[in-house]
Amino acid sequence: MVTAGEETKFMTKKWTYFLGLTLLITLISSGFKAFEPEKLEGFHVEEDEVINYLVPTKEETEKVYYDLPFTGKSYVGFKQALAIKESLGQYRLVNTFGYMGKYQFGKSTLRTVGIYNTNEFLKNPRLQEKAFKALLARNKWELRKEISRYEGRVINGVKITESGLLAAAHLGGAGSVKSYLRSNGRSGFTDGFGTNLRTYIKRFGGYDTSNILANPNAMVKLN
Repeated sequence: MVTAGEETKFMTKKWTYFLGLTLLITLISSGFKAFEPEKLEGFHVEEDEVINYLVPTKEETEKVYYDLPFTGKSYVGFKQALAIKESLGQYRLVNTFGYMGKYQFGKSTLRTVGIYNTNEFLKNPRLQEKAFKALLARNKWELRKEISRYEGRVINGVKITESGLLAAAHLGGAGSVKSYLRSNGRSGFTDGFGTNLRTYIKRFGGYDTSNILANPNAMVKLN
């Protein structure tokens, strides 16, 4: 038989158990209660504000971007585009094959336009620009018949233009360009980096190079 004292003791333990359980549940629940974070002025986003995150691709991060003025299809645009392709526009660059400067001249080509001091050539941007113009004049003379005969035609899916042929001659020489045209694109030059004449004819086609006067004896005046 249970006495009154034992029953009171049993009820006290029961209520103590339930009270402890309730407190434990309350404590655990409070850890998941939502709270309003403090907003610091200048470091928070409004509810109606939209944020777009742009992450560059691998290809984009490997590219070099230049903030160059827009020159269109002018002669300056032609020089600029060719220089970026040849050397990224660096006057002092010498590549693994020994080609030098902004437009990547070889020593033999420099001699044809009257330049023998390669160290001076690399240090002198003005000299490099003169050498480029002189070589264009020589190549234009060498290709004068081809320009007249083939300009406007399509070879290997590429329209032939004067500037494209001059750029191709800069890459592989006027003789290689003649062979390419006469073979209807079957015979062509490819440089040490795998770049071919068709690439240059296409990439640098349509520029205005009319200011270059064809001259078989064009030389750089050193004074």
